[in-house]
Amino acid sequence: MNQARPVIALLSAGHACVDFYQGAVAALVPFLVAERGYGYAAASGIVLAASLLSSVVQPLFGALTDRWALPWLLPVSTAVAGAGIGLSGVSDAYAPTLAAVALSGVGVAAYHPESARVARAASRGSHTAMGWFALGGNVGFAAAPLLVAPVIALGGLGASPLLVVPAVAGSALCAAALRAGRARVVPGAAPGERSPAAADDLGSFRRLSGAIVFRAIVFVGLSSFIGVYAGERTGGGETAGAVALFTLYLGGAVGTVLGGALATRFGRVRVVASSYAAAVPAVAGVVLVPGAAWYGFVALTSAALYIPFSLQVTLGQDYLPTRVGTASGVTLGLTVSIGGIATPLIGALADATSLGTALAPLIALPVLSWLLTRALPEPAVR
Repeated sequence: MNQARPVIALLSAGHACVDFYQGAVAALVPFLVAERGYGYAAASGIVLAASLLSSVVQPLFGALTDRWALPWLLPVSTAVAGAGIGLSGVSDAYAPTLAAVALSGVGVAAYHPESARVARAASRGSHTAMGWFALGGNVGFAAAPLLVAPVIALGGLGASPLLVVPAVAGSALCAAALRAGRARVVPGAAPGERSPAAADDLGSFRRLSGAIVFRAIVFVGLSSFIGVYAGERTGGGETAGAVALFTLYLGGAVGTVLGGALATRFGRVRVVASSYAAAVPAVAGVVLVPGAAWYGFVALTSAALYIPFSLQVTLGQDYLPTRVGTASGVTLGLTVSIGGIATPLIGALADATSLGTALAPLIALPVLSWLLTRALPEPAVR
């Protein structure tokens, strides 16, 4: 593991740069509402654009990485993700904005299956190491509102090309990680290689995937609208929205690291199911509680939803040991992308009623995730 630490550190930093662009989409929503007058449904369509193509192509990239090692995808997909967000504010028209955000979503989709395969090979199955890799993504999410808000507040949406800077850094970090990996980490099994003792547990994988879908709907729904909802709950403006997004993503970073430590002691399945149970009252607080205490419920919600995050990736890989790339693409990307598909429904309901009413159904979804995960088997770590 000591040999692999530099590789995991570089991969984690690169992961932060990629997932910055997932967080950037949500961070742009308040500015699209304010500067272009988008309604909730139109704004949620932007989130959908980032998710829809990603949902379609993610399994394809996962299947490809099961057959061939494609490490070059890491720096290239990072650059594509950054280019999409960089172009998102250039045109005032809705269609080009959708296309640019969709391009960024394709870059994010291409990155995750191969990066998870590389990280798993470098970590040698360590929950803690995979937690640090996943932490990078959470940090990128958390940094997005802090970087996007001042850039767009000062320069307007036309300043979006400045947001390509993290992609340049991320591509360099990914390339460095791949070089370090070749030098320091003993390669794992080649893509497509089958272990005679390996057996896929499709039933458990499907149940796990369903739980992740419900989790994703909650998280993507909240991250898409929490910047606007913060003003209603706390009386603040765009600054309150940026603070809320930062709290949401930072709590997720804490939860990710905590998840790895807890799983080492108590087991992955037990920790995942318990976290979903804890998410129910936390989400209820976000939807219903006003005032300064609201930020505390935001932090609790993000921690409860992210404690299972890296654990679900390794569980999925262990449930599908002959298709690690596909498992990574589904658990780390596809199910998250599906969460974005639900956001237009939330937006449409918010336009017809209120944002609080539209977010209320999210309280029930962690219950469904708990029901799906509480009886899952604990697979042996490969």
